[in-house]
Amino acid sequence: MPTGQHIVDLALRHLKEPYVLGAPVPKDAAGWKGPWDCAEFASWLVYQLAGYLYGCDSDTGNSATADAYSGWWARDAAAKGRAVALTEAINTPGAFLIRKPAPGMVGHVALSAGDGTTVEAYSSRMGVIAGKTSDRRWDLAVLVPGFDYTPAAALDTAYEAPGLVLRLINPPMRGALVERVQRALLDQGYSPGEPDGVYGPHTAAAVAAFQAAKGLLADGEVGINTRKKLGVKLG
Repeated sequence: MPTGQHIVDLALRHLKEPYVLGAPVPKDAAGWKGPWDCAEFASWLVYQLAGYLYGCDSDTGNSATADAYSGWWARDAAAKGRAVALTEAINTPGAFLIRKPAPGMVGHVALSAGDGTTVEAYSSRMGVIAGKTSDRRWDLAVLVPGFDYTPAAALDTAYEAPGLVLRLINPPMRGALVERVQRALLDQGYSPGEPDGVYGPHTAAAVAAFQAAKGLLADGEVGINTRKKLGVKLG
């Protein structure tokens, strides 16, 4: 049986390969070198080592044409596999970290290397990277079926939460910080609509466009990296 470490080892062979949001990846193409997107990369890794589809529109479909998506990874995490706490996932090689997509937005899927770092298809500017698990928002973590997982004997690497992350939720987030983000977007040439302090779909779309142009993960959420690029401070 393949192990979680096998997933990490395979993923690390693809560092610096190109990223294109939504790029289709034949899961059965062993020699694929990109372009990737985050969910396609994660599903390709699973298929290459375990021989089944996971996180795809149809997990029983054609491995050459199956479409992977962060929302379907969240679906499968609830139905197949074992959900684990973030601290366990961060300390377990081969665990997957998932950010669910908001309506009309994209989410994200990253692979835990087991030491507080990740391997993930990240952005058009950075491609496949070795990133970090902390200071980022995750909705859930999962150990997928068909792999032998060995967490660290002691869960030494702690998860550090990112603090306030502006994002599309219902009811919407509101306040002076949202308005500052909206005005910063306008200054950069991205229209969120009226700067009314309400984090709605127009603001999220403008944030995603800004992120894509700056080589960030284009998920429409304003965490620390996006705030820095916009020049917006919390206080």
